[in-house]
Amino acid sequence: MARELREVEITVDVWEPRLQELKKHAAFVKTPTDYENRPNVVGVVKGIGNGRSLILNGHIDVVSPEPVSAWSRDPWSATIENGRLHGRGSWDMKGGLAAMIYAVKTICELQIPLKGDVIIESVIEEEIGGPGGTLATILRGYRGDAAIIGEPPKSVCVVSAGVCWFRVRVTGKTEHAGQAHLGVNAIGKAMRMYQALLDLDAYRAESKHYPISEKFEARSCNLNVGTIRGGDWPSTVAGWAELECRVGWQPIETMSQVKKEVEETVRKVAESDPWMRNHPPVVEWFGWKAEASQTDVNSPIVHTLRRNAGQVLGSVPEIVGSSAADDTRWFVQYANVPAVSFGPDGGGLHGIDEYVIVDDLVALSKIYALTVLDWCLQTR
Repeated sequence: MARELREVEITVDVWEPRLQELKKHAAFVKTPTDYENRPNVVGVVKGIGNGRSLILNGHIDVVSPEPVSAWSRDPWSATIENGRLHGRGSWDMKGGLAAMIYAVKTICELQIPLKGDVIIESVIEEEIGGPGGTLATILRGYRGDAAIIGEPPKSVCVVSAGVCWFRVRVTGKTEHAGQAHLGVNAIGKAMRMYQALLDLDAYRAESKHYPISEKFEARSCNLNVGTIRGGDWPSTVAGWAELECRVGWQPIETMSQVKKEVEETVRKVAESDPWMRNHPPVVEWFGWKAEASQTDVNSPIVHTLRRNAGQVLGSVPEIVGSSAADDTRWFVQYANVPAVSFGPDGGGLHGIDEYVIVDDLVALSKIYALTVLDWCLQTR
């Protein structure tokens, strides 16, 4: 990323986040990896002054491609076939970030004198909700009058959902498998928790509606059981089991309300079971802890981006919300910067055979470039 930016003599800042500095922030969450050899890259095109500044932001980290055996192509190959670029991270979201890079490089190559600064950010840690990426850029002093993140979809998204991860730990009673009838299998007890959480998900889907986010997704919110583990030996009754989950919500709720609902669900299941009543499961909140956020649909950056997208695409993209969280939340909540996401179309998001549409990347780069010109040539 730094090499691409330096080709047109953009001022580039490359640094590894400092854990001790991040720990001081109220939004800090512990993540499973340190920051050695995991730099953020920020390039700045300085304006001549008295103009509006714009941040273009994208995350470089991706989720696991497993099971790789299910892919029809190597997930790291970046194979282009039939107008699609295939591979993990192509749609989420290296495609959008690449389009931003070429938009800024084109403006620099044409030597167009902007009034306001353009700040392009390649950040880490978005996929785990960590503070070492976009929040680290804010703490380093990078601010703008607005921000665009190149996340999909090809609609102007103004809502970042609230997200928390939690773990439910269930205790059983170990016994030799030859006397399994004397034990209490924690895996079986965890299955009751699993079903209760599925029921809670269905209830929330039916009762929690946020229309702007349902334009893009069929549902406003989801509760997902992502992992389940239990026991440690085939010949021993499982004495422990745990489920790790992700719950999301819209701006009509708060984190404390959602946490209370989850904890109450676990408590009710435990109360209905003689063993769990006397050996209560434990709910632990870890990792992601993001409140929902929203940029005003009448914000100038929303109008500017939609106008330029309409010019390139032939129709003005609609304004939507999302059931996922993204890095717009850091700008909105902690920097008072209106932020939206707008990216290409594709498929396989966090799934098998991810791809991005190549023509969309070309169109997107044009849209970003026009928006930069429209925004940064204006007097503040």
